Amino acid sequence: QVQLVESGGGLVQPGGSLRLSCAASGIGFSINYMAWIRRAPGNRRDLVASITSSGNTNYTDSVKGRFTISRDDAKNTVYLQMNSLKPEDTAVYYCNAVGSRWTGGNLDVWGQGTQVTVSS
Repeated sequence: QVQLVESGGGLVQPGGSLRLSCAASGIGFSINYMAWIRRAPGNRRDLVASITSSGNTNYTDSVKGRFTISRDDAKNTVYLQMNSLKPEDTAVYYCNAVGSRWTGGNLDVWGQGTQVTVSS
């Protein structure tokens, strides 16, 4: 069974930084795409950033220039470096991994979420 474990959330003042990590554990899978999605209270889930196995990245407009997504394939881990944080970045951040299972079939798993709160 494949699981995603997130870490790095917390409380930070506006203008501060946080680094989120998401590690995939288990055996018998390959990950092609990883992403961070956030949900603020009362809002829908929004894609924040994504990265493919070839290193192509995509960001929502509101975080461009402030957030950086990266991955370490040897560790099956994706990171989200968040700088110049704003109160509107406050949300629960979820990690998502998409790929394939060696036994056949698709892989689409989600982490449990980590809270990011930006407040003075």
